[in-house]
Amino acid sequence: MSMILFACVVRVRDGLPLSASTDFHLDQDFLECRKRLKALSSVLTRYPQRGTARERDLSIHFHSSGEVACMGICASSYPAVMAFCFLEELQWEFATAYDAMSVGLASRPYAFLEFDNIIQKVKSRFNYANCAPMKVNLEKIQEELQSHPPMQVKLEEAELMNGVVNGHAELLEPASAHRMQPVSAAGILSLVLNIMCGALNLIRGVHLAEYSFQEDHKGIGNVIAFLVPFVACFLLCYLYLFYSSARRVKVFVLFVTICVCNIYLYGLRNIWQILFHIGVASLSAHQILTRQVMEKQPDCGV
Repeated sequence: MSMILFACVVRVRDGLPLSASTDFHLDQDFLECRKRLKALSSVLTRYPQRGTARERDLSIHFHSSGEVACMGICASSYPAVMAFCFLEELQWEFATAYDAMSVGLASRPYAFLEFDNIIQKVKSRFNYANCAPMKVNLEKIQEELQSHPPMQVKLEEAELMNGVVNGHAELLEPASAHRMQPVSAAGILSLVLNIMCGALNLIRGVHLAEYSFQEDHKGIGNVIAFLVPFVACFLLCYLYLFYSSARRVKVFVLFVTICVCNIYLYGLRNIWQILFHIGVASLSAHQILTRQVMEKQPDCGV
């Protein structure tokens, strides 16, 4: 079983990928780890020379020197000293093949993709050989790690810093990045009924407000009980059309609000009208909770 799953070489100042191993793994944990590695590569200037980050059963190790950093994804059970020994040899091979000027002038991702051949050879040797010729280098790196342990990186912080660097403040993906499933016929029906209920609430609330302000202001509670469901109906439409975090909680609060306000209006509305409004809210809540976010296609390229 391979202990080193993926390796890449990036430019430190901007995280530009220079080369990478062409490994195809469809495991979800690995794909998620690749995303985290990409975010981390963009902020390497904020970290010391060596670092390690853990993601479930996988670990991300990086070793930077000058303009270039080598990064790898390994099984968490793989010894850190072996991982850094692998990254150091990879860095030495890259420095031998390409000079600093070539690295600095690189303008497109994977400008040195042919280096993948060397990555695969070194990776294979560390995965399947006993590395006996590397004993001296292994002891050297082990001493360095004992005197200067690699920084333990929190991937959440790295992602946040990456967001700030790129002009975003979100720790997680922005809501606009989540694509919802197509709108269903029942969903369209719930939108139409919600808009109708909202309009009815607004009309009744405005008329009652005009009467209350002209008379004795005693009907203010009823006015609020009409206008609050008006707002709630349009918020339910928004939650159905667009992704929002904590949807369940928001839908529950809006549904309860509509129910309470309609029960409060008993007398101004008969039982059938109240049941109609609550029924529309129920349909809308069901459609919101059953409309899921579409899964993204995994990025299987290098």
